[in-house]
Amino acid sequence: MSVRHPANMAAAADRHDLYQRAVQDVEAEIDFVLETWGELRARAAITLREDFCGTANTSCEWVRRDPAHRAFAIDLDAAVLEWGQAHNVAALDADQRARIELVHGDVLDPPAREADIVVAMNFSYFLFRTRAQLGAYFRRARSALAEDGILFLDAYGGYDAPREIEERRDCDGFSYVWDQVSFNPIDSCMRCEIHFEFPDGSRLPGAFRYHWRLWTLPEIRELLLEAGFQSADVYWEGTDPETNEGDGIYTRSEVGDADPGWICYVVACS
Repeated sequence: MSVRHPANMAAAADRHDLYQRAVQDVEAEIDFVLETWGELRARAAITLREDFCGTANTSCEWVRRDPAHRAFAIDLDAAVLEWGQAHNVAALDADQRARIELVHGDVLDPPAREADIVVAMNFSYFLFRTRAQLGAYFRRARSALAEDGILFLDAYGGYDAPREIEERRDCDGFSYVWDQVSFNPIDSCMRCEIHFEFPDGSRLPGAFRYHWRLWTLPEIRELLLEAGFQSADVYWEGTDPETNEGDGIYTRSEVGDADPGWICYVVACS
């Protein structure tokens, strides 16, 4: 009996695996969350809620860090949750699996469970394209937090952010392509896509597609405060003086660099 082999590398590729390897750094992400929580709060954080969780990679990292940690991860896409359950949650040990729950649901109508921390990373909340929608999400996130809870977001911008351009980065065994397909300056909405390219010349186009609003930091901070958060601080990445690149160290800042592209964290305390 003959065995059918994929015609090319793209046909054999798993887009969720590629995304996790190219885009996510959950170890650094949870490092930042824990360090910042420790600076702002005197007690330990126990429960984390991951909104727009996708494959729940961040939640898995959270429960791996401490035997007391618990997580629940929310996403509207049942298929991606199934992938996360089969590939990420299944890789945890029995105790860790008992402390994580994947929820197929809407972040605007989440389970009635209190969390110390809510995270919404990879700019996922940009999917809300009006102030009313984003404000409603921030209010719901705040209502889910403990009295001293914290919401962690990331954001991106810079003068290249609204441009219709492609950025390519080599990864281990493939190339990651971020494609800013279109931008409308009237409503600040844009379409973006992620493509993957392989050494054999094959390609996985439009592996992920986004239609979202390019929110500015002043808008995000103002909406957080309007939603009832006591503070909404930006944590800006420092610069390595030898390479002139980001050093991976984020500190609370009121002044940022006018770079072509930047990524920062926004930390909102309830």
